Amino acid sequence: MTRKETRTVRIGDRVIGGGNPVLIQSMCNTRTEDVSATVEQILELERAGCEIIRVAVPTMEAAEALKNIKSRIHIPLVADIHFDYRLAMGAIEHGADKIRINPGNIGSEDRVRAVVEKAKEREIPIRIGVNSGSLEKHLIEKYKGVTAEGIVESALDKVKMVEDMGYDNLVVSIKSSDVMMCVKAHELIAAKTCYPLHVGITEAGTLSSGNIKSAIGLGIILNEGIGDTIRVSLTGAPIEEIKSAKLILKTLGLRKGGVTVVSCPTCGRTRIDLISLAGQVENMVTEFDSLDVKVAVMGCVVNGPGEAREADLGIAGGIKEGLLIKKGQVVRKLPEAELLPALREELMKLKAERE
Repeated sequence: MTRKETRTVRIGDRVIGGGNPVLIQSMCNTRTEDVSATVEQILELERAGCEIIRVAVPTMEAAEALKNIKSRIHIPLVADIHFDYRLAMGAIEHGADKIRINPGNIGSEDRVRAVVEKAKEREIPIRIGVNSGSLEKHLIEKYKGVTAEGIVESALDKVKMVEDMGYDNLVVSIKSSDVMMCVKAHELIAAKTCYPLHVGITEAGTLSSGNIKSAIGLGIILNEGIGDTIRVSLTGAPIEEIKSAKLILKTLGLRKGGVTVVSCPTCGRTRIDLISLAGQVENMVTEFDSLDVKVAVMGCVVNGPGEAREADLGIAGGIKEGLLIKKGQVVRKLPEAELLPALREELMKLKAERE
């Protein structure tokens, strides 16, 4: 793919746009006022691979908590603001690395200007976010419903408002829960602006449906070279968003490194608990992000040994036992209960060799 060229924007110590890697974002589901819980969740997300984190700022207490939170984490902190411009001012004053606002719901033009002036003073980027659910009535009437064209026009109107106030340190986000509408909107806006785009399918749903919708939508958009940061929005633990985002980027060739797990779908020949084993392997390998290896977890002797030989490491199941395979060679036969520890031991060896 060829990445669409966008301008660079610095968020804390990270840079997006300008051909830089697509960065992974998530959002805490803790109360931001609860500093300890929020920091604990952010640190967990950092370990999983989150590169930018957003928190809700619905109160001035939450805005004031940002300073304490920021001092204890290692990735850029974004404040999500709605309705009250004073919260945006407070978030900037207390150290937010970026603020996310919808100028359409932040109040009068004077209030938007006050936020822009404060962001300009601190050189803090503003993410202008527009969702299909917040589309203005006149645009719904103009386009006879909620459409990709209406979402794009709404976003560009707000971009122009901020530009007219003398500020262009911007990131743009346009989202819809309608996957193909979201795809079309990104295609349209990518041709009309050079600002970095934060991409996601909003309100995508639960772990199952949300992952499918996000993989399809983000896959199409990113494969067209569009997008500088992403969030996989799931109804569930935020750490699942990071796992999914990493896999989407790796599948598209936009991210290297980490362990790739392949596993067979199981069938009547399977004689080990492959579903459980594959899940355990997938969870276990997250601690080996520095490795760029392929691990195969196969359930039977038909395709198992062959598939496992194509991987750096593999398990091929038998009857309550399995083969541990390394670089195409059988290392040893083990009882089912010993397969996971043996696989981890081999990954530890690989990690030690490459450090």
